[in-house]
Amino acid sequence: MSSRIVLLVTSPRLPAGLLTAEAWDTVRSGPVFAAAESEQAVALRAAGVPVTVLDTDAQGLLDAIGDAPLAVWLAGPHGDQPFARQLGLRLAREPGLAELELMYGSWDPPGARLLDAVAVMDRLASPGGDPWKRAQSHRTLAPYLLEESYEAYDAIERDDLDELREELGDVLLQIVLHARLAEELPDGRAWNIDDVAGILVEKMIRRNPHVFAGERVEDIEEITANWERIKREEKSRDSVLDGVALSQPALALAAKILHRAARGGVDVPLPGDDDLGSGLLRLVADAREAGLDPEAQLRKATLAYAEAVRAAEKVGPPE
Repeated sequence: MSSRIVLLVTSPRLPAGLLTAEAWDTVRSGPVFAAAESEQAVALRAAGVPVTVLDTDAQGLLDAIGDAPLAVWLAGPHGDQPFARQLGLRLAREPGLAELELMYGSWDPPGARLLDAVAVMDRLASPGGDPWKRAQSHRTLAPYLLEESYEAYDAIERDDLDELREELGDVLLQIVLHARLAEELPDGRAWNIDDVAGILVEKMIRRNPHVFAGERVEDIEEITANWERIKREEKSRDSVLDGVALSQPALALAAKILHRAARGGVDVPLPGDDDLGSGLLRLVADAREAGLDPEAQLRKATLAYAEAVRAAEKVGPPE
């Protein structure tokens, strides 16, 4: 009877030794081999499962197995795909030697590559990493956060979802880098990416009681009203304008302030249009009354003008 060889693949992003019950039963049922030492090998040995390191090829593994009815190949962090391919081809030519089975002892959880992003950034921002990143601060990085966000916005405007995927990665880079730099803040002020994620998770759960607390709602308008109510309860604010991002583009800022004032029932007359700024503010107010987004409207008109400029450049000056 031929041997059964189990290629055991595990997630390098989960703690070593965190395996399925089936995987634990399997590694306890026959000899376990691996190409190199690993955290999984250490964890198995700590649980009483011997692991033999074999720096060899497929034939070497077959020789080591001998007459054992079951053997396990503990794949390394990257899956040992070349070795598995070599072994699979050998057994395909001589199927009587052994049966090869792939078993997943653990899987990457959703969001596992976020752990990779954090690990890579930690190396880049640590001693011996990237000098440029180590020299940055939250203030020096601020323009890049805006720039990357605008590039993601542009991808959305162009309906280019492939580019959006890449640009969101650049936004994520900024978030991960800011969090890594914050780990080195002095005087007990340090925080990290888990603190960022933890605050976000708590906020999402708290502000969505219709999902997490069984609260009944009738429509999206009620959901939005609940969100705003919970937000007001969370934050002690003295003005309806508290929390407005003052560094956003002036046109968007004007629309936001007008919106907050109207929502809060604060009736303040608009200034006269005797100067350019006041006149623009009145135009923004008129756009809101008409249900238009002034920022989007100006962007649309500006981009159309830009296309006209490009067309004129191709035609050239009149003779």
